[in-house]
Amino acid sequence: MTRLTGTALRVTIFIGESDLWHHKPLYTEIVHRAHRAGLAGASVFRGIEGFGASSLVHTHRLLSLSEDLPVAVVIVDAGDKIRAFLPQLDELVAEGLAILDDCEVIRYVGREKDR
Repeated sequence: MTRLTGTALRVTIFIGESDLWHHKPLYTEIVHRAHRAGLAGASVFRGIEGFGASSLVHTHRLLSLSEDLPVAVVIVDAGDKIRAFLPQLDELVAEGLAILDDCEVIRYVGREKDR
């Protein structure tokens, strides 16, 4: 199990829910590559409304249904591991935004295997 405490880096990738990589969701490919790279963890968050570089507003509201809601993929790990992963994001993300933040991990605990 990965141990992670103290200073870390968080990379957040903002993409569209309908963005694809070889006929499957791009966010899925990012999460699976982060897992294969041994990163501490990755989570995908679905937005309810937003816009990006295209200035097109995407929303979940019934009167203006969108099939391309905003999605944020958040990955946290030690700085060197995150920076080593960035070339894969360059390969995968054709449209979107990726940001890096310094952060501090105060608790990182997994589930016990017996559960």
